[in-house]
Amino acid sequence: MTARLQETVSAIGPLDEAAMARARARQDELTKPRGSLGRLEEIAVQVAGVTGCDRPCLRRKAVIVMAGDHGVVAEGVSAYPSEVTPQMVLNFLRGGAAINVLARHVGARVVVVDVGVASDIPPQPGLIVKKVAYGTANLRREPAMSREQAVEAIEAGIEVLEQELERGLDIVATGDMGIGNTTPSAAIAAAVTGLPPARVTGRGTGVDDRGLALKIQVIEDALSRHCPDPRDGLDVLAKVGGLEIGGIAGVILAAAAHRVPVVVDGFISAAGAAIAAVLAPQARQYMICGHKSVEVGHRALLSFLQLEPLMDLDLRLGEGTGACLGLSLVEAACKILDEMATFSSAGVSRQA
Repeated sequence: MTARLQETVSAIGPLDEAAMARARARQDELTKPRGSLGRLEEIAVQVAGVTGCDRPCLRRKAVIVMAGDHGVVAEGVSAYPSEVTPQMVLNFLRGGAAINVLARHVGARVVVVDVGVASDIPPQPGLIVKKVAYGTANLRREPAMSREQAVEAIEAGIEVLEQELERGLDIVATGDMGIGNTTPSAAIAAAVTGLPPARVTGRGTGVDDRGLALKIQVIEDALSRHCPDPRDGLDVLAKVGGLEIGGIAGVILAAAAHRVPVVVDGFISAAGAAIAAVLAPQARQYMICGHKSVEVGHRALLSFLQLEPLMDLDLRLGEGTGACLGLSLVEAACKILDEMATFSSAGVSRQA
């Protein structure tokens, strides 16, 4: 690791047990039966541990969408061409995508980052350019990127998160854009879990049965050729990953280092979370899973990460859409903890 990456990983400590204990004690004093709000109570206690505040307030919210292209698209693994990636980035910047609608709904800003789009996007208000390369190499034929590029992609995510902290940030959600990125995500899932590619590979943008069989074969070929080390997150990312996946890993690592709760989106974001967790196992405690994707590999990654999704809405769009909806639930959980009356303050009798 470089000094920057090592410094970030080293800064990730355990959750604040004292703040969690105070939050649990307050939960038990709120005007409701103990445990009656289920996971909302658990989430608020987790956020207390993340932030070190027993009554956390999450007013400043952001969704960071990392964008990058993939050389493996040349193998025919996607129903859409790579040209769609920059087109969708422009759609994000103009406010017309699903993530923009949902972000407006929950009061979050959308931060769009070019970490590896295969073309130059004209300068636009709101576009952050952290381009490591013009897309990855074809992972079926050669490593997706060099180890140095893997580090650079992760550090791009770290830098963006820290820039957003300067603007004010209480909670962050991860998002992605990159045609073909379910293929490297499935390859990462197979590498870190040890499951065969057929168990973690789905249809992505909607490939047919023949396309799915090809996609599985491509991943099998890549893993056989490159043999990524599941104990080395940088090795996995470099050999079979994606630049935007590395960027997501960096966002998660930096969020954990700065004690900011991070809501992880679907399959691609979970692949980034897996890279982060291999590099820094304690980072898992700072993650909240926004939803369970339709993609079969997402379930395997959630098991690996030991995360329970907040929702299951059959989503498979990406962009950060499920995580954005999750932001709203996490904020609601913390508002309950902070704003709800206690039995004593409300003058309500309770029985032990």
